[in-house]
Amino acid sequence: MSNVKSLRCRECGSEYPVEPQYVCDFCFGPLEVCYDYDAVARDISRERITKGPLTMWRYHDLLPVDAEMALDMQTGFTPLVRAKNLGRLLGLNNLYIKNDSVNPTFSFKDRVVSVASAKALEFEFDTLACASTGNLAGSVSAHGAKAGMNTMVFFPSDLERGKILGAGIYGATLVAVDGTYDQVNRLCSELADNHRWAFVNINMRPFYSEGSKTLAYEVAEQLGWRAPDAVVVPGASGSLFTKIWKGLNELKDLSLIETAHTKMHIAQAEGCSPIVTAYDEDTPHVRPVTPDTIAKSLAIGNPADGFYSIKTIENSGGSAVAAPEEEVVEGIQLLAETEGIFTETAGGVVISGLRKLAKSGKIQPDDLTVAYITGNGLKTQEVVEPVVDPVFTTPAYEDFMTNMAARKERNGASHG
Repeated sequence: MSNVKSLRCRECGSEYPVEPQYVCDFCFGPLEVCYDYDAVARDISRERITKGPLTMWRYHDLLPVDAEMALDMQTGFTPLVRAKNLGRLLGLNNLYIKNDSVNPTFSFKDRVVSVASAKALEFEFDTLACASTGNLAGSVSAHGAKAGMNTMVFFPSDLERGKILGAGIYGATLVAVDGTYDQVNRLCSELADNHRWAFVNINMRPFYSEGSKTLAYEVAEQLGWRAPDAVVVPGASGSLFTKIWKGLNELKDLSLIETAHTKMHIAQAEGCSPIVTAYDEDTPHVRPVTPDTIAKSLAIGNPADGFYSIKTIENSGGSAVAAPEEEVVEGIQLLAETEGIFTETAGGVVISGLRKLAKSGKIQPDDLTVAYITGNGLKTQEVVEPVVDPVFTTPAYEDFMTNMAARKERNGASHG
């Protein structure tokens, strides 16, 4: 059985039964899962965790789903890569990449959807749905197929083609909405109120968001049961950012790690950076913006966890950083050319942000630093097309040598 006690309002503290509900009836604050940590402490241990499956479900004691209901698609326990080449370029001696782009549908969203879909089955829903900026659509579609559920995914109509195809192949009903993600989300909120559909990031949101904590658990375990000194996390709604912080503190409170001293840094694209703006203006109030960014997976102009992201920054001594739009592809290239990891635009934002944080001294050279890469570059190939320049030649040796020389001359001129 799960160790969930109730749902609790993050604002007024009102408690609710464990049901598909996400907003407080009294103050309209967001609801969060509340655990019986005494029960967790009686069962959990490093040894118990390491004997578990090599997936996110090794941490089921800290997840809001009965273990036997777990919809396990082998999500999680993704590589934590020592990034020596990139670290050398950035002046960081202890840099790691948490490569979550190798999950079943190639993004971290498989973690949150694994939890939400299992909980939807527990609540006996027959339809799984979501409002998505891209990666979530693919994950919901795959998990809905695995669970044998009717599946509907809603997304802005200007979404990258690769992400639309990556969702449609699983047989889900695709709904392209002529509007921004925030408008898509409003439509889905109305649908959730009027239909018995499990919208993973709306009426299932308190359970869904708990899946992100596993990114904190895994990193700590992979580092030998210690918290990193600094992390850089991409920011859209802010939920991933706040849940990684929650996960580290749970490990500390359960004595699985000694301290949770991690400085939390959130990275957003300049064209959609409401959390960064609030941080720069030293205010907890995150003002909505209209997204205009190449990083469509981060294009949430009204982040649900924006206020809590600012609190996380303050509590951890971290910061917020915006990646200039023209540096997003540079970040993708830099990670690929140094560490052989091809990330999507959100990862480009993280690497650009990491570079700025290292240059400014907010991350020190010897800090044990983890950069979270949350999506695969194969999903957003079109953004790197302008920087990929093949040499065209005939099979003749002389033509090859001529074309190579011309390529070198062109590159020399472009860098001159």
